[in-house]
Amino acid sequence: MSTIEEAPPSGRTEAPKGERIADWADGRLGIYNFGFLARKVFPEHWSFMFGEIALYSFIILILTGTWLTLFFEPSMAETVYHGSYVPLQGIPMSKAYASTIDISFEVRGGLFIRQLHHWSALTMIGALCLHTLRHFLTGSFRKPREVNWLIGFVILVLVILEGFVGYSLPDDLLSGTGLRIAEGVTLAIPVVGTYATMFLFGGEYPGQDVVPRFYSLHILLIPGIMLALTVIHLILVFYHKHTQFRGPGRTENNVVGQPLMPHYTAKAGGFFFLVSGVLALTAGIAQINPVWTYGPYRSDQISQGSQPDWYMGFLEGALRAFPAWEWTVPGGYTVNFGVLIPAVILPTLMMLVLALWPFLEAWVTGDKDEHHLLDRPRDHPTRTAFGCAFVALYLVLLFGGANDILAERFHLSLNQITYAVRIGFFLVPALTYVITKRICLGLQLRDRDKLLHGRETGKIRRLPHGEFVEVHEPLDRGQEYALLSREVRETAPAPAAEHDGVPNPRARKEILRHRLSRWLNSGQIPHPTPQEMQQARAHLDHAPDGHASPNGHLDTARPGALQPGREPDQELH
Repeated sequence: MSTIEEAPPSGRTEAPKGERIADWADGRLGIYNFGFLARKVFPEHWSFMFGEIALYSFIILILTGTWLTLFFEPSMAETVYHGSYVPLQGIPMSKAYASTIDISFEVRGGLFIRQLHHWSALTMIGALCLHTLRHFLTGSFRKPREVNWLIGFVILVLVILEGFVGYSLPDDLLSGTGLRIAEGVTLAIPVVGTYATMFLFGGEYPGQDVVPRFYSLHILLIPGIMLALTVIHLILVFYHKHTQFRGPGRTENNVVGQPLMPHYTAKAGGFFFLVSGVLALTAGIAQINPVWTYGPYRSDQISQGSQPDWYMGFLEGALRAFPAWEWTVPGGYTVNFGVLIPAVILPTLMMLVLALWPFLEAWVTGDKDEHHLLDRPRDHPTRTAFGCAFVALYLVLLFGGANDILAERFHLSLNQITYAVRIGFFLVPALTYVITKRICLGLQLRDRDKLLHGRETGKIRRLPHGEFVEVHEPLDRGQEYALLSREVRETAPAPAAEHDGVPNPRARKEILRHRLSRWLNSGQIPHPTPQEMQQARAHLDHAPDGHASPNGHLDTARPGALQPGREPDQELH
């Protein structure tokens, strides 16, 4: 006879309220089917935080921007200021500028929110630049993430454009100067420049429509596209799984890390509040964009020492460094190459190279495999050197955009600084490329030496005959595996010009691919052969007692290395 009795219906306890809410949501949204997301694993590395910083800054931008729209008036209609800021009393200005002054001085907490919004924008752009650089140097853009690389690149371009548009909304003298430059750059574009200028400004510069049109772009169109692309970007990160650096237990088919719930979520939540706190602290103590000191924009004035935000500094530097070339082409049209080349062609080429690099590298190497393990920057010297040269070019132009400030602060000649920027435009990236590549190859040699001779311990041991040598220890299996798992790509073979007397129809294309492959892959340090590794292990395990290894390093793989009766060893730590 069974001893289990079923409780009467009246005696059953009701499900907890949380469970009932979850059941209600599951019946309509199917949330129980997404339980696998809670076990989604994310690896850990400090460089992965750049993307999180950009995402959290974007959230703060949305929140602060929504608050600012309640008080900002996007109108270029003229008004006379009669607010609390005495130096501007009675001065004609646009309503956009007047509302910005009112937000700063009349609205409680308005100045703090303005500065928090601005600092968040600068932080987001900086974090996205570092995030993109990290992806480039580690090769995470390879298959199957080429599309996600393009999405991230478009987000970066849109964020820079969004920052410039938002920077122009207050209609102060500094932002108006930047708008004047933007209008000149737009006009320099052949054929479509005048039409694009009419679309942006609604007529002759400055017109009455630029601020309302930029306002619509700033709060609606560009953020909407950015938000949609960010969601797609994160979905693809989940779908492709997160990349990770090489190490024990890490393969192309797994991810080693912590699950989304609760570990990663708790750490990400804490990091969000940390980023928010740092931005709030910066906004509270560091003044930025004090528009009341610049005054309202007037087309016949310009502020001395005017500088754009740092992300647009390279464009300013290119314009200042390039000669003032202006040619008249057949047909009577004037082309201003002094603006077209540095402000249109050069940035376009830089963006195209950055956007299309994954496809170029895949074509040159012929690599069609999926990659979920990351390279260390030293593992791909040419790619790393090219990326650092790209950054060096950007920095040279950035300093060129501040040539007047540098000349004033350091009592230098403005012309000498300009010529230095022109020379540095060609010289600094080339030197950076050569030096970076040599450093990467040197680090590869050092890794090879560690595999064959062990690592330096920092301990000095005295031999019986009085010689002092540094003690080396063999690497552990995890470190050894990480160093040996580095990919060493081979250069593509040179194509044959003809076969059986028939010319190769693809000879030019294959020759170009061979030369690019030789540039991209040549010079890498090969791994030690299995025989060399076996000899290295045997030497560390069975070196003669009391004698140094052939490379001058004492073997300390086993204790008691000295013969009895000899002078005791002396170790210096």
